[in-house]
Amino acid sequence: MELKLSEHFTYKKLILYVLPCVAMMILTSVYGIVDGFFVSNYAGKNAFAAVNLIMPVLMGVSSLGFMIGTGGSALVAFYLGLKNPKKANEVFSMLIELILLGASIIAFLGFIFMPQIVSLLGASDLIREDAILYGRILLLSEPFFMLQNSFQSFLATAGKQKLGLRISILAGLTNVILDFTLVGILKFGITGAAVATCASEFVGGFIPLIYFLHKNNSGLLLRPAAFDWKSIRKACGNGSSEMLSNLSTSLVSVIYNFQLMRAAAENGIAAYGVVMYASFIATSIYLGYAIGINPIVGYHYGADNKSELHNLLTKSLRITGVTALSITLLSELLALPIARLFVGYDLVLCEMTRTGFMLYAISYLFSGFNIFGSAFFTGLNNGKISAIISTLRTLVIQTLALLILPIFFGLNGIWCAITAAELLTLIVTGSFLLQEKKKYHYEAFLLPTFPEKESCTDSFSQCQHQNKDCCIPDDPGTSHKDWKYIQDLCKCHRPAADKNPGK
Repeated sequence: MELKLSEHFTYKKLILYVLPCVAMMILTSVYGIVDGFFVSNYAGKNAFAAVNLIMPVLMGVSSLGFMIGTGGSALVAFYLGLKNPKKANEVFSMLIELILLGASIIAFLGFIFMPQIVSLLGASDLIREDAILYGRILLLSEPFFMLQNSFQSFLATAGKQKLGLRISILAGLTNVILDFTLVGILKFGITGAAVATCASEFVGGFIPLIYFLHKNNSGLLLRPAAFDWKSIRKACGNGSSEMLSNLSTSLVSVIYNFQLMRAAAENGIAAYGVVMYASFIATSIYLGYAIGINPIVGYHYGADNKSELHNLLTKSLRITGVTALSITLLSELLALPIARLFVGYDLVLCEMTRTGFMLYAISYLFSGFNIFGSAFFTGLNNGKISAIISTLRTLVIQTLALLILPIFFGLNGIWCAITAAELLTLIVTGSFLLQEKKKYHYEAFLLPTFPEKESCTDSFSQCQHQNKDCCIPDDPGTSHKDWKYIQDLCKCHRPAADKNPGK
């Protein structure tokens, strides 16, 4: 089924549209997870701690790709909704050029100053050299990693999620095969794990680059483009929440490592690494949905289709709720097997990891709504609200929780900090959704707009008054699908005489 941004999205269509994006994000997170598994089991817990110490920095510097990808895709989708493909392609090409330039500069500076960065992170002598080595090798592929992150969003905007999924599968397989060969068989340790990740990031970023450089049927094509600073500011403003979220997550991870080093030494950092790897999967599901829904919201906002914004919000909140319950329950059940998989060779570390993960996993009940809320406002080109939600969620509240809760609850307070942050942020997210509904003319499913069981003509007239996107009820060309949408939207019944309008 070929789905377009202009569709009216049922649950089935919405899930089918975002599913490749979810799979892409999960597969992208596999890089770090596979590295962690092989490093922990074949190089030992000190090497594993070194990888986990430097990983937040590497994820932080990649935030440029997330910012431009999510913010840029919303802007490109907006121009597509305005029926202006020329402008959409100009903006798309310019943003990819910006990513390549920015990523190259960041990678160069990071490579030079990596020893100083590792020292600032508080690395002990046991893990310092391994952390420097791993960080420097991964920075070599940083431009391609940023491209991969941004292309995930642009492929969704272009309606090529399946292509993005195939690329992610290929990149993930590259990482697994090389980790198995270089770390598992050849015993190259951290060096082998870093090289495997570099190779997979190159595959994930280079293939979509080549695709968009050649003529294709996606509607997006890379061509030389002049820098349009207004569009850059708009894209970066839209995506600032994603950048802030990634930077904040990295900073908070550093604080986690400091607190855990104080509370449990290298064991604490190793346990946190396992919790983060498991969390990557849960978060990837939410982020994948956010990436997939973002261009849809942007398109219908550009097309001034308020009824579809209502539809997308309603269905997304329900889908997120079911997903949150499922992920949380599954995480609690799998806490011990996951701990054994990574650190089963150390019983004390294994038990610490199990307890930490079970406490941390409670946050999944709330985090999905916050991630969606931020993405929804990004799609509406409201970078300000999106940034507020992301910053509160990933930096402000969580940092305060990390500093305060351990005073009263010790090590368990560190694990519970994320749950406290997500819960409090959820209140903020819900408040913004309610506050902005009049401006964007959407309604949450808990706040029905239209009357039920009135005559079709009367309720339809009311519907049309509030929503200019409605079709004319007596239009002889109205399809069965359109009628069903009208009935669902307006809560009315078709007159018997109009059972078969049109073809």
